[in-house]
Amino acid sequence: MANHPNMSIEVQNISKSYGTQKALDNVSFKVNKGEIVGFLGPNGAGKSTLMKILTTYINADEGVAKVNAFDVNANQIDVQKSVGYLPEHNPLYLDLYVREYLTFNADVYKVDKSRIDEVITLTGLTPEAHKKIGQLSKGYRQRVGLATALLHNPDVLILDEPTTGLDPNQLVEIRELIKNIGKDKTVFLSTHIMQEVEAICDRVIIINKGKIVTDNTIENLVQEVTEQIIEVEFDKIVEENLIATIPNISSFTKQGNTWELTFTSIEDMRPTVFDFAQANGLKTLQLSQKNKDLESVFREKTKY
Repeated sequence: MANHPNMSIEVQNISKSYGTQKALDNVSFKVNKGEIVGFLGPNGAGKSTLMKILTTYINADEGVAKVNAFDVNANQIDVQKSVGYLPEHNPLYLDLYVREYLTFNADVYKVDKSRIDEVITLTGLTPEAHKKIGQLSKGYRQRVGLATALLHNPDVLILDEPTTGLDPNQLVEIRELIKNIGKDKTVFLSTHIMQEVEAICDRVIIINKGKIVTDNTIENLVQEVTEQIIEVEFDKIVEENLIATIPNISSFTKQGNTWELTFTSIEDMRPTVFDFAQANGLKTLQLSQKNKDLESVFREKTKY
């Protein structure tokens, strides 16, 4: 293989239309070796289209994409060797046994059979490896998909919605698995689950209507949130006109006894709310800052 520079994925001015619908509109970004990058966007924003271009399933109309320094159009076989791909609807042969299915894929990739045991161990499939895929839970089927993607020991993993439909325990396990695998590979994963990105990724690229609207580390993104939401529950009923007197408040809603207060301020407004309560003879039963998280960044960036 050629000497790879530090870039694992390079996307330059990629556009793709379906009829009159522009799925991707002049998209550019780079992913460094060893990074775990979350690719976020509302449904229909262009995530799967880009992943299919990067994995050579479809061609872009314009622009250049490289994976492991190989051009996705000119060097399709090299790209396929470099990439492990888990599509959103993980296509599995339900009648095959786990080991049988992995053996079949190992033959396709011309991979040594010893690698099958390695990926079974790596993806935690050992207790289920003797079963037919059709007998497995959704979580274990996702593991089979990941094991298949890892068989040829690719440098780059491209995962499209890897945890769709998993229960909370399976979620935690698959996230841990992806994180561990990501220690020595580049992982590019699409999702619309914010906690997923916060749990796994170093960096986030948000796409909306085919355009990239932000590309940054999670830490920096959260600093960009311009609104602040405080949730507060008082021990007594409070009138709206009194709530409206809290400094810097821009809007408020109430559910039961809990108020959701929106402020246009970067500094933490919890002390202000606490002082307001004291000044008006109220006790705060709970007081929390709600939106210094990725979800609020996502909402702000994909509103329009």
